[in-house]
Amino acid sequence: RFFTKALKNLKHLHFREPFLNLRHQGIILGPDGQKMSKSRGNVVPFDDTVNKYGADTLRLYEMFMGPFSDTTSWDVKGIKGCYRFLQKVWKLKEKVALQRKAAIPNLERLIHKTIKKVTEDIKNFHFNTAISALMILTNQMSEEREIPLSEYRYLIKLLAPFAPYITEEIWHSLGEETSIHNTAWPKYVAKLAKEEIVTLVIQINGKVRDKVEVEADISEERAKELAISREKVRKWVEGKEIKKVIFVPGKLINIVI
Repeated sequence: RFFTKALKNLKHLHFREPFLNLRHQGIILGPDGQKMSKSRGNVVPFDDTVNKYGADTLRLYEMFMGPFSDTTSWDVKGIKGCYRFLQKVWKLKEKVALQRKAAIPNLERLIHKTIKKVTEDIKNFHFNTAISALMILTNQMSEEREIPLSEYRYLIKLLAPFAPYITEEIWHSLGEETSIHNTAWPKYVAKLAKEEIVTLVIQINGKVRDKVEVEADISEERAKELAISREKVRKWVEGKEIKKVIFVPGKLINIVI
């Protein structure tokens, strides 16, 4: 920032800040529950973790352990979980069907939802939830008897920013000659990424009274009928005039009485 501001004052730059956003990372607590620092002597030696589990596991765990700006605790169990996840991704190669071209419908839909989720989460520094989405996709793939190469490639591309070394090795083992990190980022199909079922929040005069699972494209009229028929809501609206209905598609309905 100092050099940027100095160059701006010298009229070599037209901006004063070198970054578009400022984000502070959270504090990591050591095994003793105290802030990890050399002065306290509770710093976990990363070399030991890398030697035992690999650099990708350490990198993945640091992003998965919690929200970027929150205080989180170092947990060996979490490291082991990330290690097992990467092993599962590696073993999925055995299920890749090179000759299969047709996508698996339920898996295809989940892939496009995951692309949307990971893309948005990376942009917002929500790395832990992006990795969680990749774990869900990996578990679903593990349940399939075989998976098309194209769908496995999606998973590897999405995982690449978090685990660059293992994904590069898998990428080349699939017959690719260029680096995975030079390939285009996957794009999702909006129709496939759209949620089919959502949780509709039901409010009466702005206060939450109930929640219900509904179709994502439910109409306002149908949402209103469903809301006032719910047992938890009925006692608040019976015998009263509904003055206004505020409907936010796929999210909430607020009945004003």
